[in-house]
Amino acid sequence: MSLPNGFIDELRNRVSLSHVVGRKVSWDQRKSNPGKGDYWAPCPFHQEKTASFHLDDRKGFYYCFGCHAKGDALSFIRETENVSFMEAVEILAREAGMSLPAPNPEARKTADQQGQLAKIMEMAVQFYRLNLNTAAAADARDYLTRRGLSNETQALFELGFATSERAALVQHLDAKGIAPELIVNAGLAIKPDDGGALFDRFRGRIMFPIRDLRGRAVAFGGRAMDPNARAKYLNSNETLLFDKGRSLYNAAPAREAAGRAGSLIVVEGYMDVIALAEAGFANVVAPLGTAITEQQLMLMWRLAPEPVIALDGDKAGLKAAMRLIDVALPLLEAGRSLRFALLPEGLDPDDLIRTRGRAAMQSLLDQARPMVDLLWQREIDSRSFDSPERRATLDASLKAVLGKIRDRSIHDHYVAAIRELRRDLFAPKGRNRDSGFSFRQPWPGRKPPVLPAENTRASLLVRAADDGEMRRETAVLALCLSYPDIVADFETALEKLHFGAEEHRLLRNALIRLAPMVGQDAVALKEKISSEIGPGTVEKLLALGHVRILPAILKPVDPATARMALAEELAKLEANRGSAAEMSDAERDMTGLVDEGLTWRLFESVRAREIANRATLPAGGTESEDREKMSKYLQNFIDSQGWVKKKH
Repeated sequence: MSLPNGFIDELRNRVSLSHVVGRKVSWDQRKSNPGKGDYWAPCPFHQEKTASFHLDDRKGFYYCFGCHAKGDALSFIRETENVSFMEAVEILAREAGMSLPAPNPEARKTADQQGQLAKIMEMAVQFYRLNLNTAAAADARDYLTRRGLSNETQALFELGFATSERAALVQHLDAKGIAPELIVNAGLAIKPDDGGALFDRFRGRIMFPIRDLRGRAVAFGGRAMDPNARAKYLNSNETLLFDKGRSLYNAAPAREAAGRAGSLIVVEGYMDVIALAEAGFANVVAPLGTAITEQQLMLMWRLAPEPVIALDGDKAGLKAAMRLIDVALPLLEAGRSLRFALLPEGLDPDDLIRTRGRAAMQSLLDQARPMVDLLWQREIDSRSFDSPERRATLDASLKAVLGKIRDRSIHDHYVAAIRELRRDLFAPKGRNRDSGFSFRQPWPGRKPPVLPAENTRASLLVRAADDGEMRRETAVLALCLSYPDIVADFETALEKLHFGAEEHRLLRNALIRLAPMVGQDAVALKEKISSEIGPGTVEKLLALGHVRILPAILKPVDPATARMALAEELAKLEANRGSAAEMSDAERDMTGLVDEGLTWRLFESVRAREIANRATLPAGGTESEDREKMSKYLQNFIDSQGWVKKKH
């Protein structure tokens, strides 16, 4: 649905962002200044104790300095309610007392027809619900009791019963004045080809209403009570309301639960969904009796970035998982993937919970495997690789499968993961036949390296000494700590900069938030940051050897020189990471002969990195050609950022 120009702006102006957000957070009264539209609170998007979530009510935007969530009222509703953009618009419009623009006549006609069918479907839900309490449904009630479904759960999922009578629902709806063609269009009845009387589509079945994301009843699933029925489960046919390949059972309730949990569980059937929900897993959905489609997968990703596919522990379940891999591969991208929890053979989720309890299911979900593991397993299962030709066949197969991944970054990471798995598969076992020494052991005459303890290796000090990029990161942070008045100038660059260490990210976030408050007082800034993220972090950083010898740290410099020094460190990081990315791209292109264009790309990449790393500023004496280039580059770097000082 398209919206007229200015509608969204008017919507935002009608509703206070602080009012929308205030329903989900508790404002920090000490830091907030409502009179100026300035609000602070613990972030609703991640767990924290400090108030790092900032809202500017006058501008209508929020930003979290911890997890970097940002946006306006619509984005806040989308994230917290786990809804689409148009659904967020509808929610905000209701709150603002605004009506959505009328759609075009054809769309209005379709919407009216859908509304009619939805009302008929609700009548059917209530009819089947009442039937479940009749004498005819005694066997159905016994079955549900044996499956462990409480009356509360049956009511929550609105379970019902269709009697074995040929036209019980048709007669019920006819008595309420519903036209026969509407009953057929809703998928509730079948019209015989010979022109005979309508008859109910569902007979002698436990009924499971299927609702869409808006909560409308759009279809039914029915489980036969007769063991000789032609189909154990029967779904509604496709209608104006219902598209089976685009729908998921329990999608609406699971959406909100998935938003809270940050995850989504996908199982095979209705009873699995209900069993998990009764055990406390509300964030669960199921496809509707068919293999998961591309559209269903996209719907899952709307609910959670990395759904866990919990399939039955049999050959059919494993086969379904393998089929899903081929559907998912072309659609993968950062923040959109799958994990797989394969159940013990012979058990479905319902069986597992009833026989082993909730904890067993939780353990299985916690151990869910990434998709790359199943992809690898599929390619090597039941195959021998005892010859070069068979290994080459595996390589060709893997190349074809990985070629389906459209996202270049995801493709590169999959290639790296598969390379590691392949290396492990073909790694020599035992001793090398030629040298008599294991490939896994040091060469003769060499002592194995003495490695630091694991907790020492994880420390900021060791990682900074071992990693060139980490050294640059610590240099950037040290300069910001020592010259707080220039931090606001580099705010955008710092926010975009990826820090490899968690403590670096925490320190960066604190710097951006606190530096503008202290002016030039570096001592006050260090004290504020230490009190917020813990003592020792700042001291350890400034004590690093390569940090202490930075010219701008050894001896105080003027703001212009400090600004240039910080720009230099940021530029070096950018050059090194850009070179690495270029090399990765070039590696992808190295098929057959390497052409001159590829050679030039690699040369320029290395040359840019060397110039950045060789030239240092500030410099005394006569500047070299490289330094002149570096100086111009840094000035352009600073001028191009469009710095905007943060206001508090």
